[in-house]
Amino acid sequence: MFKRSKVTDGTATGQVGIKKKSRVPGVMITQFIEELPEGKTHPDFTRKPIALTIQEGKFAFFKAIVIGDPEPAVTWSRNNGDVSDVSRYQTKYDPISNEHTFEMPNVMPDQADTYKCFAINEYGQAVVTVVLNVIAVGFKRNKAPQEAAEAPGGNFKTVLKRRSKKSEQPEKKDGEIDPKFWELLISADKKDFESICAQFGVTNFRWMLKKLNEIKKEREEEQAQFVSSLSNLRHIQVNGDGTASFELDMDLIEPSSSIFLYKDGVMVPYTKELGDQMKHTLKKVGRKYIFSLRDLMPDDAGLYQLDVGDVNMFSTEFKIPMVEFLVKIQEVKAIEREDAVFECVLSNPFSKILWFGKNLPLEQDDKYDIQVSEDKLIHRLVVKDCMIVDKGIYSACAGIKSCNAWLVVEADKDAKKGKKTARKTTRAGGSGMDLQKVAQEQQVKLVKDREERIEQIKAAPAAPPPESLPAPAPAQAEPKAPIEAEPRIVSDPASAAADPPAVEVESIEPGITCGLSDIYVLRGNPAELTVEMNVDCDGTWFRDGEPLNSGAGVTITKEGTSHKLTIQSCKDDDSGVHRFASGDQSTQGKVTIGGVPEFDPDDLHKFSKPVIIRVGQNAAFKMPFPTQESLVVSWFKDDTELKDGGGVKIVREPNHSRLLLRDCLRTDAGEIKIQLKNPFGAVEATSRLIVLDRPGPPEGPVETVETTSTLIEIKWNPPKDDGGSAVTNYIIERQQAEQALWTKLGDVSADKTTSIRDRNVTHGKKYNYRIYAENPQGLSDTLETADSIMAGIMILSGPPGAPTVVSASKTCITLTWTPPEDDGGVPIIGYQLEKRMKDTNQWIALNALNEPIEDVSYAVKEVTEGAEYEFRVSAINESGAGDPSPPSVMVCAKNPNMRPCFKNTEDFIVVRAGNSARVKVFYEAEPPPQITWLKDDEPISPWIDITTTEGMSQLVIPSSKRSDSAIYTIKAKNSMGEASFDIEVRVTDEPKTPGPVELEQTVYGKVAISWAPSPDQELDDRLYYVVSQCDSNTRVWKNVADRLFANTYTVNNLLPGVQYHFRIYAKNDMGLSDPSQSPTWGANSNRVPIPSKGGKSSGVSFERPPSILVPLKVHTPPKGYKMYMTCAVRGCPTPTVSWYLNDVCINFDNNYYITNSLGVCSMYILRVRSKDSGVCKVVAVNSFGQAECSTKLIVRD
Repeated sequence: MFKRSKVTDGTATGQVGIKKKSRVPGVMITQFIEELPEGKTHPDFTRKPIALTIQEGKFAFFKAIVIGDPEPAVTWSRNNGDVSDVSRYQTKYDPISNEHTFEMPNVMPDQADTYKCFAINEYGQAVVTVVLNVIAVGFKRNKAPQEAAEAPGGNFKTVLKRRSKKSEQPEKKDGEIDPKFWELLISADKKDFESICAQFGVTNFRWMLKKLNEIKKEREEEQAQFVSSLSNLRHIQVNGDGTASFELDMDLIEPSSSIFLYKDGVMVPYTKELGDQMKHTLKKVGRKYIFSLRDLMPDDAGLYQLDVGDVNMFSTEFKIPMVEFLVKIQEVKAIEREDAVFECVLSNPFSKILWFGKNLPLEQDDKYDIQVSEDKLIHRLVVKDCMIVDKGIYSACAGIKSCNAWLVVEADKDAKKGKKTARKTTRAGGSGMDLQKVAQEQQVKLVKDREERIEQIKAAPAAPPPESLPAPAPAQAEPKAPIEAEPRIVSDPASAAADPPAVEVESIEPGITCGLSDIYVLRGNPAELTVEMNVDCDGTWFRDGEPLNSGAGVTITKEGTSHKLTIQSCKDDDSGVHRFASGDQSTQGKVTIGGVPEFDPDDLHKFSKPVIIRVGQNAAFKMPFPTQESLVVSWFKDDTELKDGGGVKIVREPNHSRLLLRDCLRTDAGEIKIQLKNPFGAVEATSRLIVLDRPGPPEGPVETVETTSTLIEIKWNPPKDDGGSAVTNYIIERQQAEQALWTKLGDVSADKTTSIRDRNVTHGKKYNYRIYAENPQGLSDTLETADSIMAGIMILSGPPGAPTVVSASKTCITLTWTPPEDDGGVPIIGYQLEKRMKDTNQWIALNALNEPIEDVSYAVKEVTEGAEYEFRVSAINESGAGDPSPPSVMVCAKNPNMRPCFKNTEDFIVVRAGNSARVKVFYEAEPPPQITWLKDDEPISPWIDITTTEGMSQLVIPSSKRSDSAIYTIKAKNSMGEASFDIEVRVTDEPKTPGPVELEQTVYGKVAISWAPSPDQELDDRLYYVVSQCDSNTRVWKNVADRLFANTYTVNNLLPGVQYHFRIYAKNDMGLSDPSQSPTWGANSNRVPIPSKGGKSSGVSFERPPSILVPLKVHTPPKGYKMYMTCAVRGCPTPTVSWYLNDVCINFDNNYYITNSLGVCSMYILRVRSKDSGVCKVVAVNSFGQAECSTKLIVRD
């Protein structure tokens, strides 16, 4: 039985054990007293140790930061063992950063365990556990294979059950091919074979291909033991985010198979979840495996191999060229439709670098132009025709080095609104430097370095062989350069001194065995400088060249060979270069006095207020601070340091720093912290980012709590993500099954319940529900019911009566049936009809369940002529379709026998002479009849076309004449009988005008009108006449007689003193003829002419010369607009009008549209040009004279 380890550092007698919650997950806090004194706190962790998976022999450590008042004591322990061995476990504390460190140099597999960190003071304790996993690598021959340690979250579950083949491979002998050559060829594309062979010096390609096929066949047989398929191998390459990855598609036969990753034959650990804590990670998406490397370094180059079990699956070589950016790309500000240019210069030639735009790889195409100089040092990216959507971060990647810059695209202020501007010919951006000069200087340097290396290689054989090194000599007393050491921070006098190493003195000459180093001391703290000599001798201390003596806060002491300078309380004046000299020996170190960075309390209070934004908005933080030297500013989100790039923009100014988070998402919410750090310590300020969004959908599935014939109750769960603000209520919508309309059912307060009762339901009907969560930011996505919910239980109807055939034809079968005897107490809403063809087993529904047949009869038109069918019917209610009825009798889809009959046929047709005459007759008959056409009971002429199809016969006279008028008879005859039908066809034309008209008064007020007949009267027996009358009073023509078949007519009620006119028309089936006019009858018809007294009278003359009634007006239209100019002219006879522009006639110029309507003269210009400006003139001329007018036309720009 397993025993759980018990923590003995619990509460003492008289203490209480109150569990408290920590802000850091995974920390257990126990408070010893019920109420804490004012200003006192129990221990807590602000940074807890992180689980670690590390190789055997590496340096392992845990770090923690604790708080509490009074300051807690921190101790470490492990579950299965002790940590008292100081050679294997070391505990350290940094008072500047407040970090407690637990170190394990040269970690071994037996140290893999669960460790605990305790923080205890008199008011409570805080405990956190952390796991250390140690992977044994190397697979030593005298050591059995060990299990690979598991990473947190189950990332290292596989067990190493084999000896590493990588470490057992024999060394390559001279003349043999490197085994790495075959590993690369197996996984490489054929296009890369030539370059790999050139790399390893292989020239016999035929032998290579033969050998490669043999190796591949053996490898595939081995792979088949672990995988069923292996495809889409993508070799390792650097990504836009600074990582490198390779991937493949693989189907494991056993999902639990162990997957191993090797680099140059040595196993490397990887994790599946802790991507930000380990260098190598594995991500599995479906059947795709993606292995990634982060924090790329030059030593990451090498051969990477992926094994499943003990079989290699994929090999890829990661080559990292040694290259730096001499000139990095710079931020570009471009105007819309302008080209943007990014430029950089490399330290070594590079044929092609990777360009990324907004984390997406860019290639040469119509949008992007990638250019490389001849020396391959200058690389350029041109973003063509920039648009607003092109703005973002662009980066250049060469090997593992990269640089990035912003592209800012501004709108073109000069562009006309609503119109697309033309592409600009200018370019924005560039480095602002003479790149050609920089590249030439670098090229000269590369050539010089190459020549120096060649000279060194040539000179190497001529150099004398190195002599054996002499034994180490004792410390000499001759003058030496001051001994320098790495700077360190001192907060305690004892920390500035180091234990003097044991020196074997072989000479009495003085020498320095332990010198001074640069130190940083907090203002007000003591500092101690110690120098160790190899012999007992005197020395002198100096500060900035001035000798120092004891006094004024400085104490100089000597104890044997140890010389000490102590500053009791450091002040700014104590800063300077301190030097110790003894004879010819001296050492020096710089003492810097300072303090921890500080924030202004008002700025700190303002910064601590949370920043609240909505999703998609930008979040900005700004923190002022005093200007200081050697100040490092860092920004953190949830204890993870933020770097400039992507959606993060960090601006560092001498007196403040700004953080901008662009297009924030809900995942960006959290604690934002700024840290100021200098050699004397660090200070932090904390704020919080709150990103508001509409909530996530409610959690499903939707549960049916209760369903009856009158009620449905459903239940759901609150959403996992409330969008940063509490859910206020839920909105529920309902839809009846098989319908499209959703209706709102109601609102439910989120504080009360997450269920609703729907009482407005119909028994047997099915319903769908969807639920929205609502907060102040809006509505969430919906949660819908997976299946429709029925109100009550399902009650189906009984079977109806068997369908009965009412009629059948080749296109339709009509059926009827009786309702079911038992409807189950639920109303029937319709029926579903099914058919089955003879000699088949499949029943085919003729209507859907949501389209029921409401009547008890139906005409089935989905039939095939000559096929036999049987039918059955089911009753449909709210629960669905019930049992089907018995099938009907088998019925054939064909027409019944019947004697011919004609339908929908006209018996009279009028055709204009010269047109084709078409007589179309429809009939029904079974079997098909014999059709015969007759003309006036005589056979028709051969040139008349007869066309007969099923159910229709047509007679066509191509070009009809009056002689084609006749009665045409169609006869249809079959075995059931015969029938005939007569159609009268009349071929005619518009009648000719009647003859002269004569008027004769028979009695007072009556006039007899007679006329000669129309020439068509004898040819057309349907011709008749129409008489129209017009008098001088009304001057309106009106018909006084119609359908007259005679040639006379008497007009009544004629008034004296009124003139009358008459018109006679001939009319037939085609229409009216032209009228025949009568003489005038009335007031002046019988008047005797009276001679005039005097001379011969002359008629009135209207002839006159032209004149301008309405002159032209001045016009000033803008350029490009239309212009309309008019004037009015009269004269008899009608004058000829000409238009002139600057004395040039423009009547026939197509750029001017000129009209003259009843004396109104107009000129229209569709689009006025600058050259249209000038004097416009109109000239009107007839036989009696001339008139003109002019005006000015001014075109404005």
